[in-house]
Amino acid sequence: MHVGGIRTLIVDDSVVMRRVVRDVLSSDPEIEVIAVAADGRIALTKIEQNLPDIVVLDMEMPEMDGLETLQALRRSHPHLPVIMFSSLTALGAVATLNALAAGAADYVTKPGNVGSFEESKERIREQLIPKIKALALRQRVPLAGATGSPVNGSAIRAWTRSPAASRTVTAPVEVVVIGSSTGGPNALAEIIPLLPGDFPVPILIVQHMPPTFTQFLAQRLDQHSELAVEEGREGEYIIPGKIFIAPGDFHMTMGDEKQFPKVKLHQGAQENSCRPSVDVLFRSAAALYGGGVLAVVLTGMGQDGLLGCERIREAGGQIVVQDEASSVVWGMPGAVCRAGLADAVLPLADITNEILRRTTVVREARPWAVAR
Repeated sequence: MHVGGIRTLIVDDSVVMRRVVRDVLSSDPEIEVIAVAADGRIALTKIEQNLPDIVVLDMEMPEMDGLETLQALRRSHPHLPVIMFSSLTALGAVATLNALAAGAADYVTKPGNVGSFEESKERIREQLIPKIKALALRQRVPLAGATGSPVNGSAIRAWTRSPAASRTVTAPVEVVVIGSSTGGPNALAEIIPLLPGDFPVPILIVQHMPPTFTQFLAQRLDQHSELAVEEGREGEYIIPGKIFIAPGDFHMTMGDEKQFPKVKLHQGAQENSCRPSVDVLFRSAAALYGGGVLAVVLTGMGQDGLLGCERIREAGGQIVVQDEASSVVWGMPGAVCRAGLADAVLPLADITNEILRRTTVVREARPWAVAR
């Protein structure tokens, strides 16, 4: 990371879009647009010439599209943060998930049907600038070697010696709720496929994503998992053997009948500038299941999930968070950790086993069959 502004390369085949993004980013004193490129091949050359701190990469370009550019870039610059700039379409969603799997750090959707030109710029500003700053800050944090432990490991250990870590938990886990944002799709792709088909409790997930994107994320996870993964639908029974992902632009909660809980969706006000919000799901889980909640907070910007974890902790539930070293951005899990709410702070590679360990208590037989 260079001293001074965050050196940013913009790659887009549209002259208008390059100008818009450049104007937006240049308006922030912490960001320096060092170059622009009209296609992937030019971008790869300019990366070598200008050594950017971060790349904003258009997904749809002629000759060499965003995914091909990303794959070539990763071979020469495996750690350079890349934010994909994609359209809010089915094709854009699939391409974005492919790019995230190929090593993109995050994505921003292009504004569509938002009204005026100024509104489009404001939408880009709200989405793109915070992500650039968060990923640039992440690059500034030095990491330890192959063990995956963060350099500030003593601080992590001090946090995990909090009362949350030392308390005795007696209530069996009845539901797992997961919250994630930046870096979340890849984190979920590591966790969910490792869960066995006879996993004993339902799982509900909030991943910060727009409509359509959550649908394809659920489909992709379902293809690689023994458990059934689907987008949450109003009135669907929350049963073991199923994983529900909150649909984009909808908060997801649980019905108030514990014996036969159902998925509930609504479009209430955003929380933490998010809809779906992790806090909304976590509060609902705490209200319905009390001490029977296991919450998992994965990589992500901001602190969505913190207030929900407070409710879960008050109700006697358990909380596991991803550690700093394995997180793309340690915002959400870091906030929970710093608040002393985490029962465990673990590398991503250890979280599935921790979920399994905490859900092995024998439970009452449920009045429904575990069905895919």
